[in-house]
Amino acid sequence: MAWCAGGAFAQTFPNGPISIVVPLAPGDAADISARSMAEEMSRRLGVPVLTVNRPGAGGAIGAASVAHARKDGQTILFAQNSALTFRPALDPQSASYDAQKDLVPLGISSRTPSVLAVRSDAPYRSFAELIEHAKKNPGQVRIGHPGAGSVGEFCILLVNALTGVDLVPVPYTGAAPAATALRGGHIEGAALSLGALGAHIKAGALRGIATSNRVAEYADIPALKELGYREDLFGIWFSYLAPAGIPEDARKALVAAIEQAVKAPEVGARLAPFGIVQAYATPEQQLAEIREEFKRVIEMAKKAGLAK
Repeated sequence: MAWCAGGAFAQTFPNGPISIVVPLAPGDAADISARSMAEEMSRRLGVPVLTVNRPGAGGAIGAASVAHARKDGQTILFAQNSALTFRPALDPQSASYDAQKDLVPLGISSRTPSVLAVRSDAPYRSFAELIEHAKKNPGQVRIGHPGAGSVGEFCILLVNALTGVDLVPVPYTGAAPAATALRGGHIEGAALSLGALGAHIKAGALRGIATSNRVAEYADIPALKELGYREDLFGIWFSYLAPAGIPEDARKALVAAIEQAVKAPEVGARLAPFGIVQAYATPEQQLAEIREEFKRVIEMAKKAGLAK
């Protein structure tokens, strides 16, 4: 009886619903990905897995809430790289957490390119034409992005640094509101994930004019290096993390469930139409990528005078 009691006590995770905090608005690529995998994770873990949207500050608000959450594994983070590398690098004062110390990686799940898009009826039909228009109208070309410190914001600032124009970054509380604003003509362009823009591009409402890397389904959207620039836009990747210090049994259970969910064929098929590619990477590979990208962002931000 004592042995059974000890065995039962050891199997305490999970002991209730698990919350996945998505630090972006509903409808974002991150939100779509998290919800698609939550059902599969729930099946693997045997408890409800719920998604909670906490947008704002380029993902920093949601990331901070998980970094400072209870260390029991019941609350985890599903964030894109903006909250882990861009926000801490560009504006460290606004990030009340250290992604490399306060959060423990659980694995990378998926990737999607960044895309700079304009309305299909805009007078500029290519990246070169947009830059020419911006040169003639300094400070009047507004480009939406998912929030301060996001990959999208850094892509806009990078374009400014590479071309010498003055595109005006306009923050929103997520990619979906930015895409809606662009379709409504409230801004001249948007730098968002392909996951957030793909349906609008396919519908003919928006036109992609630059991407971080070409995708076969959108082969007419060029990368900046192909246009002669020295840097490409940054791409977007999504990953799971938990508060540092969670029990080892909880970490192992979450890592196993996440890997299984990411590799489930039905999940990949569900996300492919949104331009999201399931691309599992281990927690060790995830940590290495965070460190490498943070270093690259810091170096580029300092050269371009973007770091605060």
